[in-house]
Amino acid sequence: MELTTIILIVFILGYVAIALEHNIKIDKAASALFLGGICWAIFAFTGISNLDLEYEIQHHIIHIAEILFFLFGAMTIVEIIDSHQGFSIITDKIKTTNKLKLIWIISAISFFFSAVLDNLATAIVMSSLITKIIKDKKDIWMFGGMVILAANAGGAWSPIGDVTTIMLYAKQYVSESIIVDIFIPSLVCAIVPLIYLSFKIKGNIERAAENNVDDKKNNFIAKSERNLIFILGVLSLLFVPIFKIVTHLPPYLGMLLSLGFLWIVTEIIHRKKSIDIKLKLSVVSILKKVDTPTIFFFLGILLAVSSLQSTGQLDSLAKYLDSSFNGQSRDGIYLINIIIGLLSSIVDNVPLVAGAMQMYEGLLTDAGFYQPDGMFWQFLAYCAGTGGSVLIIGSAAGVAVMGILKIDFIWYLKNISLLAIMGYLSGALVYILMQ
Repeated sequence: MELTTIILIVFILGYVAIALEHNIKIDKAASALFLGGICWAIFAFTGISNLDLEYEIQHHIIHIAEILFFLFGAMTIVEIIDSHQGFSIITDKIKTTNKLKLIWIISAISFFFSAVLDNLATAIVMSSLITKIIKDKKDIWMFGGMVILAANAGGAWSPIGDVTTIMLYAKQYVSESIIVDIFIPSLVCAIVPLIYLSFKIKGNIERAAENNVDDKKNNFIAKSERNLIFILGVLSLLFVPIFKIVTHLPPYLGMLLSLGFLWIVTEIIHRKKSIDIKLKLSVVSILKKVDTPTIFFFLGILLAVSSLQSTGQLDSLAKYLDSSFNGQSRDGIYLINIIIGLLSSIVDNVPLVAGAMQMYEGLLTDAGFYQPDGMFWQFLAYCAGTGGSVLIIGSAAGVAVMGILKIDFIWYLKNISLLAIMGYLSGALVYILMQ
């Protein structure tokens, strides 16, 4: 048996271990880290030269580090807002306890917010927000699942809403016209699961207890400070895509710049307070609350997937799809992209899209489906962006929500995956009919 095949088998076994986290009683972050490390260790014995091995790992680690820095910065900013009770500004406005009304409200916010921010940062913000509103764990999980669906759908129609759309936009495979061409399919993708739930969900949620006892009693946080940190925190997150557009620098640099700015502001507004209060509200203390296991989980998953890409298995998959479904025909393009979207729920969508970009790059100058802004690239942006919702670890937003809300893989499979497939295929059908 070839070592590359062994890597694939190990990947599948690691994937199963992550899925059965609650059954085997091993944290998914531990399984993911071990999986990422062992896949690359096996790859080192495939006969690849030391120079090529070093190039491969360094090539991938740049992309992985960008995502992790972005994730860490966004999670820290959210924790800063939360520690200053900033989310109460929103939670106080949401008075309804009706599950159906609330799930439409949360989904709508996630859908549009992810288009101007991105789906990963939106997932982090909304995950924190729903824990302030909802008490019951199963309700939190249901709302978290719908946040994933809405955030991924919202990110697909925006050039800056998802890592894959950013890739396609940065290389000029798609332009701003994607906003017009993909908006309706993405909206359908988000709305169809909500319409289905409208006939299923009944009753009210149990509101989470307000977390304002000690801080407000002892005037740790003035209302003006709470409002200032909330406004600056949200603006800091919204600044990231603007920074990317203006400077053409990676989004993680904008996120780190925003974090540095917010950190300086908190140091200034708390500089005259007592040591005890500073310890509660300083970013140094807040950093201890950041969910480190989620970051390690991301690291392990991305390392494992990158090993599959370096062994050439994802490129082989792209070539197989092209030859099997006639990638030069309209119907073939539809089928290939729909399958890529479903595969992205198992394997990260970034290497799949990168493989497709590499494979069809030579056809960019041709008239037809593969030219810039052609049907192939637009449909790829939709499918790769929304198809990852089918499984919880199929998208960056899903991995973040899974880590923050501790959602069980099997629970998601039973309760959300069907909704995701319904929305995904409905949106795809709408795009095909539009063509």
